[in-house]
Amino acid sequence: MSTKILKQKTDCRTDTSEDLKTKIIQYYDECFIDYRLFWIDSKNLGMHYGYWDEDTKTHSESLIHMNRALSQAIDIKPGSKILDAGCGVGGSSIWLAKNFAVEVTGISLTASQVVRAKEYAKKNGVADRVNFQEADYCNTPFNDESFDIVWGLESICYALDKQDFVAEAYRLLVKGGQLVVADGFANKTEFTEEEWKYVIAFLDGCVLPNFATVTEFQNAMESCQFKDISYRDITKETLPSSKILYKKSQLTYPIEKFLKWIGIRTASQTANYYAAESQYQIFKQGLASYGIFNGVK
Repeated sequence: MSTKILKQKTDCRTDTSEDLKTKIIQYYDECFIDYRLFWIDSKNLGMHYGYWDEDTKTHSESLIHMNRALSQAIDIKPGSKILDAGCGVGGSSIWLAKNFAVEVTGISLTASQVVRAKEYAKKNGVADRVNFQEADYCNTPFNDESFDIVWGLESICYALDKQDFVAEAYRLLVKGGQLVVADGFANKTEFTEEEWKYVIAFLDGCVLPNFATVTEFQNAMESCQFKDISYRDITKETLPSSKILYKKSQLTYPIEKFLKWIGIRTASQTANYYAAESQYQIFKQGLASYGIFNGVK
């Protein structure tokens, strides 16, 4: 039986004819409606998996608790300057500003996300403590040592080469500054054809070029000279969110099929639907795990 290889620094998606960044922007422009209808609300604004612990009662709470889990992995001091790398519509940036005496800069490739994030910041009364702008977190416009913390919540998976992001984060941090990243990581790099159908559906649907393994990401941090590196596997705490996403995809299958048939759903939206199906199998079968990395410059 032939095997499929997941490679770092390689765009492993089925169709790579269009520029990766352009496709990522298109994905978030077209699929925000899915996130808004089935995932986020005005309290959490979270475009990520949730964190389920003994205090978590609802899906909405789980998304907020993922922010809390990341904040507990690092030391956030009053006055800290934080870069939210891949900020989505501003959920983490706004949460940080509301819960800590900090200044947050959120960056995204997607202009529509920046517009929404600014609107949400005003509605939440923190527009004076957060700002948002279009930027690539692998090549930012900021000066060296501009931030105390670089925060990457389920966004660094979009980097073609994860080390490019890690190196840029190191440049941006002050001495003693902290990097914290929560994301999915591949548990292996070789997959059977049966396993690969789930992996590729997820990569294609979410416009992800690849996954790093835990070892690959740790090596990237070490090569960029981060110290006190730690990793915490929180797959168990994340799996309930993965299951919720899977169940919602199953419940909406007739609607998805009909809307696709009459031509209302775009190709990106349909692929996003199949990604919601496949992601649960990836975690359930142990093909990937979810965890939090942190390290110090």
